[in-house]
Amino acid sequence: MNIMEEIMKKARECPEVIVLPEAEDERILKAAEISVKEKIAYPVLLGDENDIQKKAAEIGVELKGLKIINPKDSPDLDRYVSLYCKIRESKRINERIARRILSKNLYFGAMMVRAGDADGMVAGAINLSASVIRAGGLIIELQKDISVPSSFFVMDIPNFEGGENGVLIFADAAVNPDPDASQLADIAIASARSAKTLLGWEPRVAMLSFSTKGSAYHALTRKVVEATEIAKKKAPDLLIDGELQADAAIVPEVAKRKVKEESPVAGRANVLIFPDLNAANIAYKLVQHTANAAAYGPILQGFRRPISDLSRGAKVNDIVGAIAIVCIEARGEYE
Repeated sequence: MNIMEEIMKKARECPEVIVLPEAEDERILKAAEISVKEKIAYPVLLGDENDIQKKAAEIGVELKGLKIINPKDSPDLDRYVSLYCKIRESKRINERIARRILSKNLYFGAMMVRAGDADGMVAGAINLSASVIRAGGLIIELQKDISVPSSFFVMDIPNFEGGENGVLIFADAAVNPDPDASQLADIAIASARSAKTLLGWEPRVAMLSFSTKGSAYHALTRKVVEATEIAKKKAPDLLIDGELQADAAIVPEVAKRKVKEESPVAGRANVLIFPDLNAANIAYKLVQHTANAAAYGPILQGFRRPISDLSRGAKVNDIVGAIAIVCIEARGEYE
């Protein structure tokens, strides 16, 4: 059983309500139908019911078991408008503006999650990643001790004996181009929580650099050293170590040579935190294409409730996988 099969099995154990704001896309409709038939989730489609029914009929999708809500005439809209005005009270948002914002599917969907009427949201097949993140930030908001949203990939690598049975988490490979030390620390903490909630791991987090424990000195390595110190102070219960070169992080024999002090992470890391988006994005694509690895993501993290972004080139199975992931994440503890 590969990692995605395990995730699907986990999702079936307790399906959650997942809102899909892009019901006009046929891939979303097909993924919603599969999710119901496979008992992965209880999807909620947002949009005009007539348009959705017409589109479903055209592509042969059965809507049985799928709830459809039109944000513009939803009986919940007034309640959501009041809640949004309260959330954005410091910005003095009036009801007219709030109603206009929440009449849009993406923002209505995020508010369903914030209000507890849905357990998570999956979007990005049509909307830009920046729009999905903006909706999440404005309405769902970030966890109280996390300063930036971020993302991770689950990398399932054939014939790799390290990580967690050949699986690693790479972060942040899609959102933050050049995080500072404090932001990098928060990405590490969010990624550890994701590993625990989604995969049930005890996270062992390596803060990656081109230096191992002072073997090189540069402003770029100092950022990673500082981020490691901040992360350890903020989350002393987590296993976090750095700065580590990639081989020292995942190869036990190399770790023995390069890391002189005791480390619960070196050579055994299952969560890799890259110093910037260049490094993370390049790394995941190299591993994906040279090692024939399966790369699941990017999966958003750091929000108070789970939402997932999609590539606009996502296939139906990718969307079903994202729905399953959000179902599992919805069972985690958030603040």
